[in-house]
Amino acid sequence: MLGSKTLSAQSSAWMRVALWAGVVALGVGIVFIAQTQPALLEKFPETWNLGLRQPINDFQSWVIGHRSSHPVFAFFFDPLSDLIDFGLRRVEDFLLITPWYLVVLAFGLVGYWLAGWRLTLLAVGGLLFCGLVGLWEESMQTLALMSVSVFISLLIGIPLGIIASRSAAFEAALRPLLDGMQTMPAFVYLIPVLLFFGVARVPSVVATVIYALPPAIRLTTLGIRQVILSAIEAARSFGSTPRQMLLKVELPLALPSIMTGVNQTIMMALGIVVIAALIGAGGLGREVTISLQRLKVGDAFEAGMAIVLLAIILDRLSDALSKYDFTGVGRRQRVLAGVLAALQLPAKGLAWLVCRIAPLAGRRANYETVYESLAQNLFLINSVLIVAALWLADALAFHSGGFPSALNIRLDIPADAVVRWMRDNLYEIGGSPFGTGPLSDFITLQMMNPLRDLLVKTLPWATVILWVAALAFTASGWRLALAAAVGFFTIGLLGMWEAGMDTLSQCIIAIFFTIIIAVPVGVLTSRNDAAQMVLRPLLDTLQTIPPFVYLVPVIMLFNIGRVPGLIAAVLYALPPGIKLVDLGIRQVPVETVEAATAFGSTGWQTLFNVQLPLALPSILVGINQMIMMVLSMVIIAGMVGGAGLGLEAVTGLARSDTGRGIEAGLAIVALAIVIDRITQAWTTEK
Repeated sequence: MLGSKTLSAQSSAWMRVALWAGVVALGVGIVFIAQTQPALLEKFPETWNLGLRQPINDFQSWVIGHRSSHPVFAFFFDPLSDLIDFGLRRVEDFLLITPWYLVVLAFGLVGYWLAGWRLTLLAVGGLLFCGLVGLWEESMQTLALMSVSVFISLLIGIPLGIIASRSAAFEAALRPLLDGMQTMPAFVYLIPVLLFFGVARVPSVVATVIYALPPAIRLTTLGIRQVILSAIEAARSFGSTPRQMLLKVELPLALPSIMTGVNQTIMMALGIVVIAALIGAGGLGREVTISLQRLKVGDAFEAGMAIVLLAIILDRLSDALSKYDFTGVGRRQRVLAGVLAALQLPAKGLAWLVCRIAPLAGRRANYETVYESLAQNLFLINSVLIVAALWLADALAFHSGGFPSALNIRLDIPADAVVRWMRDNLYEIGGSPFGTGPLSDFITLQMMNPLRDLLVKTLPWATVILWVAALAFTASGWRLALAAAVGFFTIGLLGMWEAGMDTLSQCIIAIFFTIIIAVPVGVLTSRNDAAQMVLRPLLDTLQTIPPFVYLVPVIMLFNIGRVPGLIAAVLYALPPGIKLVDLGIRQVPVETVEAATAFGSTGWQTLFNVQLPLALPSILVGINQMIMMVLSMVIIAGMVGGAGLGLEAVTGLARSDTGRGIEAGLAIVALAIVIDRITQAWTTEK
């Protein structure tokens, strides 16, 4: 039996070698044919273009012309837009009218309730920074936009997750849609939403909801399905109805998973809220976008830091909420109970005052009776007192509706000075071949341009499709090979072959740099606890930062172009890669490592012959995650001069050329799905 398995494995290996030999030979043959028939194979035939751009632009013109009269807008899109806009304005007005110190205090109390003084200091310090750099109003606008988006996402996602946990057929029907929503880069959502909701904050909310919805649905479904069967059977034996079982058994037990989904939804929403500034969302994203466009790196640095701190605050708060024990009563809960008791003092004071005044009017009043009647309107009493206090503070010039400008600090001036110093001193260090300039030139001239020319000019399009299909066949068989070939062929049919290959070349180089950094660093942290402790805060911060913000520090060093996008993509993709390599090696059974050591293996032999092979599934999952994050970041880099599909999508948005933007978006989706499915197949196979 063992011998037959060995022969089967050897036969399979020889078949793969023969397949690749045939594919390479066929690809080379196509290259030679292209030399004699260049019009047929060198460039993807323009006559095959599906021509979606003009019909989409015509449809855009029709939408603009009928927006005020057509029933679908009058009875669906306009009311929906008005409802979202109403909610968004109310939340934004509330945050802007509320004194800044009350907002800071509220976040501090919530942080203390969930995790103690450290989270309180983080929340208070982060919000104070937003105010001190003069971005309080923009921060509250971003917070309002994100809050409404997350609320709508959870309002839709949790019920759909419950239904999916009940019905396997519904989940199977929903899964491809969720896969597409998660695979599609966030930037692409903005293009079709503009058609139906126009330019402003409402389409930003809609795009954010679409982007942030999948984790809410998936983790709700997962949490309910992981509820212990014995708990469900016990509830059923006591006569619980399906509704009682859901509300009193399944949802409470699934709460940790659901709250993890809430955390993921919040972070994804914050990431796209920043990108949504391109269509008029306002807030901190607008400040970063305008500053980058005007090359005001200092202003972009301030807004970027505000976004980072806001992201970290919300991430830590939602993460603490997902781990919070709602059944326990500890010291923090007792402190907050004291705060709530303090909020009852106005009603108690009024009751005492009424009891003292009543005898003067010839009436008797019982303190307990008066207090109970006042306590029923406790919220109203405190609201009136707060409004009165705010009015008094305004009258006395203690409160002006926003963060006091007298407390503002300027970080843009030193940041601009640092940028000037780096530009003058790091571009070419002492006349040597080292510096950001030579590095940028090397990456561009020796790596990016040759690989792009290889894919666009040297290799015929048919050869590229053939080799991608062969790669997919090696990973998972003929079905994936066919899907991969169709996906790449679709890029050509959309008229985006050259831009798609440019984007693919950038992704390949970024993935190369990411892997050669992530794998050794992951190995180091897995074998050295001190190194892991030192790097963990940095990796957590890099994972929390919205992708758009990575462009700010990179542009400081490399100006605009393709290289900043590539370096930002590497930084963005490193954390999951390092963490999954570390996790995979640490999960190798200790007994296996000890056995290798007992047989005389050195540390390097144990690593290469035991730990890395056994950790390969986790490492491949990390590579899959890195590839998808690199692809999404290369697209975003189109906003700062990166070529390829990202630039096509940005140009479509900037020029209101919706057809061009949607063609680029569909090409991005096709490229992302093919790459994702091939790398996932490698992971599953291992």
